[in-house]
Amino acid sequence: MKVSITVNGTKVAADVADRTLLVHFLRDVAGLTATNVGCDSTSCGACTVLLDGTSAKSCTVLAAQADGSEVVTVEGLAGGSGEMHPVQAAFRAEHGLQCGFCTPGMVMAAVSLLAENPSPTEEEVRTALEGNLCRCTGYHNIVRAVLAAAPAASERRVG
Repeated sequence: MKVSITVNGTKVAADVADRTLLVHFLRDVAGLTATNVGCDSTSCGACTVLLDGTSAKSCTVLAAQADGSEVVTVEGLAGGSGEMHPVQAAFRAEHGLQCGFCTPGMVMAAVSLLAENPSPTEEEVRTALEGNLCRCTGYHNIVRAVLAAAPAASERRVG
């Protein structure tokens, strides 16, 4: 099946098997490996991307379902001159990561949250990140990072 998806502003077209998951399309076809394969069952959130502007777990979306869509991965958040997105910068400044495996998914979920709710409460951040698992941090610094990024992230639209 021929699939064409705009990934981080670049059209990527390929023949793929009907059962190809979006996460594998991003990693194996587009060559963008920051989107991690964690559980293949939507439990961990490591594969979270923006699909047509909305947070989606790419391990349960078929590439064929995303045909004609726009996908933004964590690699696509940096600005034209390479500066980090405010959420990325806040994760760094607030020590919102340890091993880094969950970080791309957490960042993408946070970007989606802040696009929908530019001034969330701590409870709203925790609720929004429920579908993203981190086995290292205990979430405190992740939540702090999202709250710290909120003012700057609301000014910077993605996708």
